[in-house]
Amino acid sequence: MSSEDVLKSASTLASYNVLLQVMFRVLTFLLNAFTLRFVSKELIGVVNVRLMLLYSTLVFLSREAFRRACLSSEGAGRNWRQVINLLWLTFPVGCVWGVLLVCVWWWVLQAPDPQSIPHYVPAVGLFCLAALTELLAEPLWVLAHAHMFVRLKVIAESLAMIAKCLVTVVMVVSAPQWGLYIFSAAQCVYAGFLLLCYVLYFIHFLGSEEAESKLFPVNHIIFCFSETTTLFLTTLTWSFFKQSFLKQILTEGERYVMTFLNVLNFGDQGVYDIINNLGSMVARFLFLPIEESFYVFFAKVLERGRDVRHQKQEEVSMAAEVLECLLKLVLLIGLIIAVFGYAYSHLALDIYGGELLSSGAGPALLRCYSCYVLLLAINGVTECFVFAAMSKEEVDRYNLVMLGLSASFLLLSYWLTWMLGGIGFILANCCNMALRIIHSIVYIHGYFLQSEYTPLWGLRPHSAVIIALGVSSILTACSESMFCCDGGWLLRLVHVAVGAVCLLGVVVTVFFTETRLVQFVRTQLLPKYSKKHT
Repeated sequence: MSSEDVLKSASTLASYNVLLQVMFRVLTFLLNAFTLRFVSKELIGVVNVRLMLLYSTLVFLSREAFRRACLSSEGAGRNWRQVINLLWLTFPVGCVWGVLLVCVWWWVLQAPDPQSIPHYVPAVGLFCLAALTELLAEPLWVLAHAHMFVRLKVIAESLAMIAKCLVTVVMVVSAPQWGLYIFSAAQCVYAGFLLLCYVLYFIHFLGSEEAESKLFPVNHIIFCFSETTTLFLTTLTWSFFKQSFLKQILTEGERYVMTFLNVLNFGDQGVYDIINNLGSMVARFLFLPIEESFYVFFAKVLERGRDVRHQKQEEVSMAAEVLECLLKLVLLIGLIIAVFGYAYSHLALDIYGGELLSSGAGPALLRCYSCYVLLLAINGVTECFVFAAMSKEEVDRYNLVMLGLSASFLLLSYWLTWMLGGIGFILANCCNMALRIIHSIVYIHGYFLQSEYTPLWGLRPHSAVIIALGVSSILTACSESMFCCDGGWLLRLVHVAVGAVCLLGVVVTVFFTETRLVQFVRTQLLPKYSKKHT
């Protein structure tokens, strides 16, 4: 496969992955909204935090190091028999991890009350079984990923997710008293469908004319173990495992703190997880595509690790202009979310989850998360520029900084959550994100210090926009206190109408005052995304 074909396939795979993530998020969003009408928030907390943490930990620790080692061995000349032999070790490794983790989940962690949440012990075993089932598909997944079988991944994961949702909905409606058995069965169905799709595809594909024409390196699914794996692959796997172990702890830090330190009860864990999913949808749908797209742009335009005076000045000018406009764009979007999120969090949660979410700490959590989204937006753009401009040595040093920040985040989240409940997690995230933003701003300021460009001015909105946002904040807050949310649907619609008018006023103000930003969106962003979707 030529480099152009690889680039095209990789781009297609990336696009499909984005669509897949969007579909998963939407389905999870709708599924949570549905199940909240039938099950308790305590049950949601046990499933989405405790049991899904078991599942993700087992799968990640068992396969991530093998996956990265086998996919990165191309340069050394890939021997697929050795690669497949190594990949089959994911299952026995998963069995070992499964025994250890199940013992921890059974006997070390505090079990939920069997009267309110029954069947916890068998549910732990079933989630472990589902994870081991997914591990059986790992050799086939790596083969498909290495050979750019784009549609296979999309179809397999889509069918598995749809099957999981259907099983959950049917069982929640017909037998809600089964509790954890419902979600355990749904997770087993997901893993089983995933494995079945990969097995059926390769049974059909191997030995076909298409496989022969592509000189596919494998001709049957059952691989013999007569040839041992090389020392290179084994040591590489161990190296990646040490990195993966740390990455898993930092990635799932909040859930580990909740699970092992008991700072929140299961009901609060369920509410926090739902709020986190709602808030992260905005970040994934709006900010992640911008961050990923323009990281590639900055990496191509700027020469990594070189001083700004030794770069091509026309490209530095372009990068500075784009960075300034991007910062202004995400800042305004984040401010709008923060302002209107404060006044409409209660209504949104009441519509989404009913009194279960809107009566407790849910609205306060979502209001705090709205402010956190603003920090997420700014950090995404600043870090995408910083990582594109840094030298390898600077990136390595920053990784150490990130390690320190992540460790401090875990400690801070425990302390704040112990004092403030679920809001403490969000405040700890805000502190962590603010420190990362400060680091990026200092780097960007130093990077452009010896030039005429000041892209950080993008973080200063027009005064008219600030006034419009301030007025909207006051009006919507008054509207919430007067019309929402116990006066019926008519008054709720009045509250929504007030917000719509205020939002229109803010957008019109931005349109007439931030003309440079409007021009950037019309000439750069809209054509980019219209080409992606055609």
